[in-house]
Amino acid sequence: QVHLVESGGGLVQAGDSVTLTCARSGRTSRSYAMGWFREAPGKEREFAAAVDWTGRRSYYTDSVKGRFTISRDNAKNTVYLQMNSLKPEDAGVYYCAAGVDISTIRAQYEHWGQGAQVAVSS
Repeated sequence: QVHLVESGGGLVQAGDSVTLTCARSGRTSRSYAMGWFREAPGKEREFAAAVDWTGRRSYYTDSVKGRFTISRDNAKNTVYLQMNSLKPEDAGVYYCAAGVDISTIRAQYEHWGQGAQVAVSS
């Protein structure tokens, strides 16, 4: 089994920064690309950022590019999403996901965390 658990969410003020953490446990012997997706209530989950298994290649959706940074520490089986200059439209539940290859497409990921809520006040 692969277990992904997000942490670090909460209420933040617009313009502030916060870092989400995704810890992977269970089957940690395989290498995975990791992605972060987010969704607002009643809306479809959307891509935010992804990083390949080496941590050297990353993708970002246009709305977060330049503000968010995805990184990973494979020795700790952990992926991070640093979010700077947060905007109210960044609010939502953030999910981390693991897949064979780096992708912006939700269907390409096979393991998902439970989600961490991020609220942004203005």
